[in-house]
Amino acid sequence: MSIFVYTENINGNYKKAAFEAVSYAKAIADKSGTDVVAVSINPADSADSLYKYGASKVISLKSEALKNFNAKAYAEALSSVVEGVVVLPHSTEASSVAPMLAVVKNAALITNAVAAPESVSPLQVKRKAFSGKAFMIAEATGENVIITVAQNSFGVKENPVSGTEETKEVSVSADGITVVNQEKASGKLDLKEAEIVVSAGRGMKGPENWGMIEDLANTLGAATACSKPVSDIGWRPHSEHVGQTGKAIAPNLYVAVGISGAIQHLAGVNSSKTIVVINNDAEAPFFKSADYGVVGDAFQIIPALTEKIKALKAH
Repeated sequence: MSIFVYTENINGNYKKAAFEAVSYAKAIADKSGTDVVAVSINPADSADSLYKYGASKVISLKSEALKNFNAKAYAEALSSVVEGVVVLPHSTEASSVAPMLAVVKNAALITNAVAAPESVSPLQVKRKAFSGKAFMIAEATGENVIITVAQNSFGVKENPVSGTEETKEVSVSADGITVVNQEKASGKLDLKEAEIVVSAGRGMKGPENWGMIEDLANTLGAATACSKPVSDIGWRPHSEHVGQTGKAIAPNLYVAVGISGAIQHLAGVNSSKTIVVINNDAEAPFFKSADYGVVGDAFQIIPALTEKIKALKAH
């Protein structure tokens, strides 16, 4: 039986998380001696980009009813074609589809997987637990298993195969669900997709000082983020809030400026590959979790750091 994977897209364009999910599904398929079938909803990108990472078949589900995201309707559409082991990204949208799909398919659900399965019979998967503070091995013994892959954990791995594409028109019902509001992030980069994130907290003293954070982020090609108190008081949009009650991210580099590092914030960023903390309080808890720490005035450090990086890039 094929390994199925949901390849999420934004306005028809495949997300990096979709390629990571295909890479993960390919790892399972190789261990199981089978192939990968990718399923997407209203894609615009070429299927070639999915063949590149190991999908030997791409099923495009088309429906005007699925133009706007609706977890229940998406789960219903996916359930019409997927079976057995199904891989999804652990993105905001896909992770809300996964439990609904698991109910429809009577499947086990393993979330936040961080490594390829240690065994496929039975299926044993390493996943994050306790808000990312620990790992555990989850085991599923049934045939139907839904797995969500923690973003930037497994990685995007090229494994080119030749493939075929199939388009299916689907009919779904969204009865009982009303879309009240859809907030679009204002940043140039999708925060959960970004390889580098520059984040700041109340140490910036006010929203009028965020220009230096955005300048550093633009210089690094990074997305911007913030702590919960900052979004709560309206300095930055809620779409930038990272932490236990905000977005959980796992960039290659996370730069935290003027953030104390409360455990609720750490829960959303502790999967970052490298953490750099800049704070004028040498006793800030965040330094205990940092790979690199700078004690000093951010209003002097950030502009100087930005200029140094610009100078390096100019050579």
